[in-house]
Amino acid sequence: MQWTIGSVRITSIVEQDLDFLNDLIVAAEPAAIKGIPWLVPHFADREGRLSGLIQSFVIETADRKIIVDTCVGNDKDRPAVDAWHMAQTAFLDRFKEAGFDPSAVDTVLCTHMHLDHVGWNTFWDGTNWQPTFPNARYLFAESELSHWQASYDEFINAPEPPKGRMKRTDKNVYEDSIRPILERDLADIVSTNHQVCEEVTLCPTPGHTPGHVSIQISSQGQSAIITGDCVHHPCQIANPDWHTHADVDAERGAETRRKLFSTLDGSQTLLVGSHFSEPTAGRIEADGSGFRLVTE
Repeated sequence: MQWTIGSVRITSIVEQDLDFLNDLIVAAEPAAIKGIPWLVPHFADREGRLSGLIQSFVIETADRKIIVDTCVGNDKDRPAVDAWHMAQTAFLDRFKEAGFDPSAVDTVLCTHMHLDHVGWNTFWDGTNWQPTFPNARYLFAESELSHWQASYDEFINAPEPPKGRMKRTDKNVYEDSIRPILERDLADIVSTNHQVCEEVTLCPTPGHTPGHVSIQISSQGQSAIITGDCVHHPCQIANPDWHTHADVDAERGAETRRKLFSTLDGSQTLLVGSHFSEPTAGRIEADGSGFRLVTE
């Protein structure tokens, strides 16, 4: 899908479906989902099963090509999620079929460093992990990077490395998708409100992870926000307090969502959900004690 914000074009590149949102979002039991009728048919079925996507977004300005989040990636050792372990998807083919050249991307933005948002930072060439976007600067929020570096150091330096599939997965994510970028001096460490260019700015949306950011696009009086994982699914628009098992700080995440939705309520700013099924984007309106997503 594509959206035009003033002179800026945003294009989604889908890697794969996201099928386990009912399990990820703590309160998203099918019976509760059935109580949010506007989710059907785009974001849930009539049985209360949620749908979602893993996707990247390419932002094109007059002189920049920016990719936001890089999905799961191929050949990545991900023991925590069977569906993502050693995945083989056609993401790069779809990226090229959409008219984009990896070597022409000049900026990679990672909203945070979870495994499904940094995977295509690198690819396996048979010997080493190489940058997928070799001419780009990879922008990492300082507080986010520091969090994952500390976790990695704790894992490596423990007398007995922590057990568990998630710990091993986090270690692998750092080693194959973050550290190779740092070692090649391709990373710029920035603040969570860093201005990338005239039209694109990071905005802090913490809770899911400590340094989580969303992406603000503004051009010619129009605006959009790419959420990252401060919102996983539109059911959290109806219920901002619904958190996920993956949130580092659930209370802060709920506060972030309420502040975001209150700010957007009734505005013309387009909310583009990083994991939302098509139509993927809409505008926020107050709806009882929560909000709703009005799609076009």
